[in-house]
Amino acid sequence: MLQTIPQAGGLSARRILAASFVGTAIEFYDFYVYATAAALVIGPIFFPPGAPGVQLLSAFATFAIAFVARPIGAALFGHFGDRVGRKATLVASLMIMGISTVLIGCLPTYAAAGWLAPAALCLLRFGQGLGFGGEWGGAALLAVENAPPGRRAWYGIFPQLGAPVGFISANLCFLALSLGLDAESFQSWGWRLPFLASAALVGVGLYVRLKLTETPLFRAAMAREAPERVPLATILTQHGRATLLGTLAMVACYAVFYLSTVFALGYGTTALGYSRSTFLLFECIAVCFMALGIPLSGAAADRFGRRPVLLTGLLATIGLGFLLGPMLASGQGALVLGFLCLGLLAMGWLFGPMGALLPELFPTRVRYTGASVTYNLAGILGASGAPYLAQRLVDWGGIAWVGAYLGIAAALSFCAVALMPETLRREV
Repeated sequence: MLQTIPQAGGLSARRILAASFVGTAIEFYDFYVYATAAALVIGPIFFPPGAPGVQLLSAFATFAIAFVARPIGAALFGHFGDRVGRKATLVASLMIMGISTVLIGCLPTYAAAGWLAPAALCLLRFGQGLGFGGEWGGAALLAVENAPPGRRAWYGIFPQLGAPVGFISANLCFLALSLGLDAESFQSWGWRLPFLASAALVGVGLYVRLKLTETPLFRAAMAREAPERVPLATILTQHGRATLLGTLAMVACYAVFYLSTVFALGYGTTALGYSRSTFLLFECIAVCFMALGIPLSGAAADRFGRRPVLLTGLLATIGLGFLLGPMLASGQGALVLGFLCLGLLAMGWLFGPMGALLPELFPTRVRYTGASVTYNLAGILGASGAPYLAQRLVDWGGIAWVGAYLGIAAALSFCAVALMPETLRREV
């Protein structure tokens, strides 16, 4: 369903890909700063003390709020992205995300403000989700709608690469603070610095994005006929099957990522007894494998098709579910790091083709809404409750049940991809 109209000139193409990459890297940084903080400090800072693990569970519950907000942001920004244009929507989503992140770094603690502190935290976490909900779809369209023939998946990896770069940046910030500050200073004020640093990063992202123009496909679609009055209604009534299958296809991608990062970080620093700095270093190493998997799978998806690449990755992820318990619970550094590397390599392999696949499921006139809603609905199913549910499963029956949870998520996505049409050569 995606016609390709290449951009003229190498400089223009570089600017487009840079804008799609830089913006998503900043947005992912903002999102992962909170994810890392949720596993390390959010619980004791913003919630009252209780039974062991209650504060961590409360922090993971606030983590889930943004995933509830993300489909709302996807529908909101998708509506204007499909009616007004990609550029203005991408600028607005970046600003909302950045402002929410900076304000989290300014919040009072529970000890200082009582229940006002977690209430404000939840509100700002909702704002993060709202902004993030409009970000990915627009960035993916910016890249893919400017791709030359046969290169859509390759162009689509650039917004995907923002994920590992944002994750590494967030974790390196916390790693540096953990090494440079004592525990009291980190708990008191050090954790705020990565949130406040977002202000400078958003300034860079806005500078890049304000120089963009609309994609040629969007301009051509608007020249042919007026935009849809309610794009969300159109995708639900006319493209319901594509929305459902696209959503389910993304579930495993989210599950393996957040089990290998947020849940594993909380589990590693509590149940396994690793120091904060050691486990953050493990995750920084492991996410490099995610960064490797994204371009490999993107190149393969342009050569062999989206479905075979994803189906092989999902089979590997099902197998990874059987390894999660023995490797992660062993407590041995080599096995723990090995599982994290395998998990994030699988995530990168699954994530790479999604930058092209999800936009290809929808026509230009509703593509921003369709790709964004699909991507973010999958976040509710695959990511929002993953750390919380995994912690509950550990408390209830042990770590092996977390592996079963991952295997089931991957099997669900496998069935969805198997039912999808191949979109490699699809055009309007």
